[in-house]
Amino acid sequence: MPSFDSGVTIRRATNRDAAQLVAIYAPYVEKTAITFEYSVPSVEEFAARIDEISAGYPYLVAEDASGAALGYAYAHAYYGRDAYAWCVELSIYLRQDARGNHLGTRLYGELERCLAAMGVINLYACVTSTDRKGDPYVTPASVLFHQALGFHEIGAFKNCGMKFGRWYDTVWLERDLSSHESGNLSAPIPFPQVAAGVGY
Repeated sequence: MPSFDSGVTIRRATNRDAAQLVAIYAPYVEKTAITFEYSVPSVEEFAARIDEISAGYPYLVAEDASGAALGYAYAHAYYGRDAYAWCVELSIYLRQDARGNHLGTRLYGELERCLAAMGVINLYACVTSTDRKGDPYVTPASVLFHQALGFHEIGAFKNCGMKFGRWYDTVWLERDLSSHESGNLSAPIPFPQVAAGVGY
């Protein structure tokens, strides 16, 4: 369970974290188009999501010295077909007052370390975007964040999501964790089986 000089610790999330993580997620649902959900999920529903994702993939939470959650990030299956087993989609959400201090970079770094141990190769991020200048519900920050971490844009779905009476695009970004020519064709190992080996 890594800790950092700032007193921040990153650990595996459990369903007991659901209330804190819903509180982090709620402003993104209610005030932005970063997520296409319209309604904030209940704590019970969110706890079930944590359990479902954690059964196969890393779901990490960053907390301060008092144990308060500052943000979370997770990976989940990109698509439910066997040939996509080496691919994951990533998601990250930070508490509003915890942004801008490299916490997102730390969370993604730990997430990628966990995924590499599993044998995952392809990382994808699906980010809301718009061509409108000064849109009140979406900024370029997420695209720029991923690009700074080495992700590159591979495509876009135009006008695919409606929220707040506006159409939004989604941009897909990709980064490879390792070479596709490594010769290892074994499917990735579920995260619970490798968690201890990477400190979780």
